[in-house]
Formats: sequence, structure tokens, C-alpha cells
Amino acid sequence: MSILVHPHGGESLKPLLLAGAALKAERARAQALPRLRVSSREKGDLIMLGIGGFSPLEGFMTHADWEGVCDGYRMASGLFWPIPITLSTDKAAAAGIKTGSELALVDPDSDEILATMRVSEQYTIDKAHECMSVFRTTDNAHPGVKMVLAQGEVNLAGPVKVLSDGGFRAKYGALFMTPAETRAEFERLGWSKVAAFQTRNPMHRSHEYLAKVAIETCDGVLVHSLLGALKPGDIPAEVRTQAISALIGNERVDVGRVDPIHRPAMDGQPATEPTDHQLVRHGPRRVSQRLQSAPETIHDGSNSHPVAALPAMPVPPSRTTLL
Repeated sequence: MSILVHPHGGESLKPLLLAGAALKAERARAQALPRLRVSSREKGDLIMLGIGGFSPLEGFMTHADWEGVCDGYRMASGLFWPIPITLSTDKAAAAGIKTGSELALVDPDSDEILATMRVSEQYTIDKAHECMSVFRTTDNAHPGVKMVLAQGEVNLAGPVKVLSDGGFRAKYGALFMTPAETRAEFERLGWSKVAAFQTRNPMHRSHEYLAKVAIETCDGVLVHSLLGALKPGDIPAEVRTQAISALIGNERVDVGRVDPIHRPAMDGQPATEPTDHQLVRHGPRRVSQRLQSAPETIHDGSNSHPVAALPAMPVPPSRTTLL
């Protein structure tokens, strides 16, 4: 019997990424489907749906779900959810898509088919209402607001079958872990009470201190580094993961992991981001203390320099993991 609490919304994770013969067959079938190119944010959502990070969602939200999330942070089923997960297109493209039809969803930067989708509904939304609910502003200078206002006029809802992890497994290898793999690792380590630190920057000394304080009352600390689209001035993911791995290595810890792209990192810090991150980032969903770095610009990504090693504070081995 698992020592971990159930994932959000059910007794098990719901990863939508196909594998084996099913993946091969769906990829072949997808070649004949009409294609719809998704945005960078929607690609991130597909990857999260694929690995089970958005469990128990089965695809992009309906109008009832969108409305419930914007108005009260709950889907039509009553399940708590703080940020709409939607797919949009323009009116011209939507006019050629019938309810019940299937689409191949294509990577915004290549011709790779990321997923197939059965369209269950088309609907329009009040973009300003979504912006106020999620970002608490409609100022177009806000990057998240700008993204929502620029998206297509029509939302498409429906279940998806995910066909790709966006290349993260190939790029990051052993540093990449799905929620199911994370839970298995916690089980292996015997962790049931886990503190989580999520960051889009290298860990600073204050972050290291907070993590070590958390270890005093928890089985371990999960250090979760955001990857994906960068903002101007962000330090490249490779530099960040190397810096954090070096810090953990200095503490005699033998486990290192990184998880993939995530939409809120590209949304410009929504007001509902902390609850959304706690919801989808951590498989066990049991976080004794939420530790999160504030968004900040440190150096230009093309001119970053390594983060100096910090003086070590004694920590028992295998008590910290970089996910």
C-alpha cells in the first residue's frame, strides 16, 4: 500500500501520453487528420497532460469548466482548479472544424504532431474576465494578459491523446521525471512528508537555508526547477540545473531530477500561480511547507556566470532531490 496521498482529483495519476503499439498506431492515424498548430503555451499544456501533471484532466476544458475556474476556481465537476487549460484558434479555422471531428495538434516550431484531439465543443470567452481572474489585471503590458488577449477568438474543448513529450526526455535524460516516476522515487526513499521548493533560477543562499530548515521537520525536500520558454534575462536551464546539482552534490545527495515545461512559467506569474504549482508540480500532493523563489531577473542569458558554491550546512544524505 502506498505511503503517499492520492493525486489531486482521484486515486491515481492520469497520464495521456501513449506508448508502445498504441503510440505507433495513433501517430500513423494522425498523419491523415486535419492539422492545427498550437501555441507555445498550449504545447506546454499538452506535455503536462501527457505526463499526468494535469491529472485528472483528459484534455482541454469545456466552456462550463472555463467558466467555473474563472468564477470560483472549480471545474464543472466541482474539482478545484485555479487556471484555465484551454486551446484556441481563429474564427476562420474554427469554421472548418465540426463538433465530433478529430485534429492533429502540431508543434508551433516544427511539423511534429504532439497530440490528437476529438473536438467536443467550440465556444468563445470573455478574455478580460479570464485575465482579471487569473492575473488580477487587464493591462496589456503584463505578459500573461498579452498572451490571452492575443489568442484565437474560439476555444476548442475535448479529450486528447498525447504523442510526444516535446523532446524533454531526449534533451535532459536522467534529469527528466514524470509525476509517476517522482512518486515511485519517493516510495523508494520512504518519503511521505515532503517539502517542495520550486524555482526558475539557481538557488540562492536564502533558498538553501529554507530548504535545510524544512528538512528538520520533513522526510525530504523536493527541489523542482522550471524549464521551458525563457523570459528576457533568464539563466538557461542547463546552467540552472548544473548549479543546483552542484549545490545538492556538496550536501552528499545522490539523486537529481528535473521536470518539463509548465504553462504558468510562461504566463507571467498569475495571481493564482502558487496554488496551481502546488496542485500540478508534486505527485504526492503533500507539501508541509511551500517554498518558492520570487520571480527575478539576474543576468542576461547570453552572459550568465556560474553560481558560486555556498558554504555547506550538514544535511543527512538522500534528503534532498532535484526534480
